[in-house]
Amino acid sequence: MKNSNAMDVSIMGRDFRITCPDDEREELQRAVIYLDKKMREIRDSGKVIGSERIAVMAALNITHELLTERHREGFDTEEFRRRIDRMQAALDAVLPEQDKLF
Repeated sequence: MKNSNAMDVSIMGRDFRITCPDDEREELQRAVIYLDKKMREIRDSGKVIGSERIAVMAALNITHELLTERHREGFDTEEFRRRIDRMQAALDAVLPEQDKLF
């Protein structure tokens, strides 16, 4: 049985406590560093505002990277980018309404 302990991480200046098996702590820390880097790049581009939108765009970008690696042959990268652009436009259309709630 894997022993799990809480681990404190920081992503874009926000602190989170995550439970993680001891033998996966190093991989989790690498993932946190990668995610933090991607989110900061998106924020610094000035094209996306709001931590929730930045997180969604980072998730989409990282998913795109993963799928591209998995499907190097026969994968239509341009179509996938167009789909991401459409998703971003849809988010841009609905998230201002959510911002009004807070």
